Amino acid sequence: MESTSVYSFHPATFLAEDDDLKKLSVEVVVQNPKVISRFKGLFDEDKTDPIDAFRIADFLRLNRYNTSLMKEEKYLALQRLTRSRYQLIQQMTECKQHFLENLYYKCNTLTRDVDTSVFGATMMDLLCESLTLDEIANMEVTELAALLQQKGRGRFSNPEKLAKAISKAARDSYRLGQVMQSSVDVVLGTYCLMVKTIKEQIKSLDKAIEKLLEAIPESQCLMSVPGIGKVYCAGILAEVGQIERFADQAKLAKYAGLYWKRKQSGSYESERTSLTRTGNHYLRYYLVEAANSVKRFEPVYNEYYQKKCDEVPKHKHKRALVLTARKLVRMVDVLLRNHQLYTPEAGSRGCDCNGCRITQSYSISHGKVFC
Repeated sequence: MESTSVYSFHPATFLAEDDDLKKLSVEVVVQNPKVISRFKGLFDEDKTDPIDAFRIADFLRLNRYNTSLMKEEKYLALQRLTRSRYQLIQQMTECKQHFLENLYYKCNTLTRDVDTSVFGATMMDLLCESLTLDEIANMEVTELAALLQQKGRGRFSNPEKLAKAISKAARDSYRLGQVMQSSVDVVLGTYCLMVKTIKEQIKSLDKAIEKLLEAIPESQCLMSVPGIGKVYCAGILAEVGQIERFADQAKLAKYAGLYWKRKQSGSYESERTSLTRTGNHYLRYYLVEAANSVKRFEPVYNEYYQKKCDEVPKHKHKRALVLTARKLVRMVDVLLRNHQLYTPEAGSRGCDCNGCRITQSYSISHGKVFC
């Protein structure tokens, strides 16, 4: 069958778990419809249900489709949580952008003069609920500092300096008319409430993700890597599922969209190849973010990142980060496939394991030593 968003899940699961079909060794394939659509484009014919069914069967007859195991329920459950968290993060980012846009109307120099985040609980309360801009500008610095300490529960290390910066920003900003000021205050209050609500929902999802990770032993493998925490670990595991679904690390990288098509004709080999973006964008996102975090803790990955940065004059960071994520795929594949814990290279015998820098480690399931 073709993958049709959430609609193919129940039929595919039912057919894959049916006892009678298992006796017949029936293979259930959920195929990307884009691939079948490109195959249908070879034929100049009408689009009807019988023709579509025939072309799907014709495509499967060629044995060029990707066979994969159905994901276990725990991975699917984890995927619902991680994808929802990803979407909430995107919504919160958009809300913060709109908040800053409207904040510029109210206090256009605040983000420039103040060196703390305006999205902290104290700053959000101060800008949206407590005082007007004129009241902040007319307050004494000591009084404003005391108010900041009270609302921040004593967490500011230098409240006087922060109070001076806020007071200066309030005095230097343009003043709005009463009608415009009222509208901007309503908008800021709305986005402030939305940001607070989304933060609470993300915390709720994080607790559920943490609880579900306890039932997945492979999570220990990934979280043993410096820089990969529970969020990145859960995101990668949710999209990968059983590592046996992929023949090798190259298949896993291609599934994530970290793959560059080769261009060759005769004796010519192109050096300029573009990154394919047809893979799982959720997995690609988590791998790239995890690579950005790992390179800050692991010298091997930091050196590789710096090396790739120095190779080109344009788009240094993005290109180097994607290539570092491709390198990270090899390590993720080895750790999950062998049930290994990551061990730093320093102070132990090690090998390069295809660039992964995985050294002597202990198997979680069998207690054996791998290298």
